[in-house]
Amino acid sequence: MKLNKIYSAILLSTLPLTPALAAGLDRSGQSIAAFLQPGNYAEAGISILDPTVKGQSTIKNEALNIDLTDEKINDMAEDYYFPSAAIKVQATDKISLGLLYDQPFGADAIYAPNTDSFGFNGESTKVEVKTHNLTALFGYQPTENWNFYAGPVYQTVKGNVSLRGTAYLLLSGYNIDLKEDDAFGWLAGAAYQIPEIALKAAITYRSEIKHELDTTETSNVYIPSYGIDLRSMTSQTEVVTPQSVNLDFQTGIAKDTLAFANLRWVHWDQFAVSPAALASASKLAKGKAQNLIDYSDDQISATVGVGHKFTSKWSGSASVGWDSGAGNPVTTLGPVEGFWSVGLGGQYSPAENYFIQAGVKYFWLGDATARTGTTDVGEFEDNYALGYGLKIGYRF
Repeated sequence: MKLNKIYSAILLSTLPLTPALAAGLDRSGQSIAAFLQPGNYAEAGISILDPTVKGQSTIKNEALNIDLTDEKINDMAEDYYFPSAAIKVQATDKISLGLLYDQPFGADAIYAPNTDSFGFNGESTKVEVKTHNLTALFGYQPTENWNFYAGPVYQTVKGNVSLRGTAYLLLSGYNIDLKEDDAFGWLAGAAYQIPEIALKAAITYRSEIKHELDTTETSNVYIPSYGIDLRSMTSQTEVVTPQSVNLDFQTGIAKDTLAFANLRWVHWDQFAVSPAALASASKLAKGKAQNLIDYSDDQISATVGVGHKFTSKWSGSASVGWDSGAGNPVTTLGPVEGFWSVGLGGQYSPAENYFIQAGVKYFWLGDATARTGTTDVGEFEDNYALGYGLKIGYRF
């Protein structure tokens, strides 16, 4: 199965062409596959996710005469998109250089303002978290089969959250603005390939990245008799984006056909965002300091599938995916526990040096219990999402 340029292009169609609606705040999957392409290569892509996440309130407090167990929670998950880009240059037979851009972590959600559980006075609970990653890579290929690579990672993070409704009791009316912060991390990995049979295996480690974000919090908590005033507070909040490991594998299994797999581990179980005013206010309201976002389990995800070249210009792929989630109960800002998915992708190569790719995925989202502090406030079941992706690649 000697690979020509058109056949080698099918290797790209094995990649997830749509966003991985993964555990925690994970989005892009942080692939470095573009850097492992032969020769000089560049690509640009965009992914779009359209999730539907509905639920049922479970809020009941007899002491406060509150019973919202009949309240339906309408779709709270916002559509979102994120771009990606990469360039790889084979400087010499043994040295390669690369630059990758993606948006690895994020969140976009807003609850309906007309619910008592997550809305109040025309306002609603909402969250927006944005990150940007720029990864520089240096690769050394001592032989045709081996590639060792490493490099720095530049990352920015920012976020905004508003909490409204009975689900948060005294914390309803809380807002936080996490100013954008930048910091550096690193990655390292190794790849092995046998081009004649389309075999390629790679393992990549990414470090955690620690941020200190300038933070402004506002709330309705004001108890002058106790000297407590949390109506406005500025501080710094620590956010540590997690370390991860990606394992990628592919091999030819028949004429013009290959099988592929991707495994990913993300260290979410120690992830927590605990702003100062929120911690103080939640301790007053519930007797225990509450994190803004936290997760109890690590994420493990897997994608397996096959790719096939139909003609000299057309190829396609099919895949099945699974994600473990990052624990349950979960935060109200992302009430999903993992997923199953199926995906289809197609690739058109008008010439040997460039191609256009498109793909779609359907996600069955895992049922989850939403919790604030130690109180369960909602059940989210039978939800789903559709993902779409478009990519253009060019060899030069």
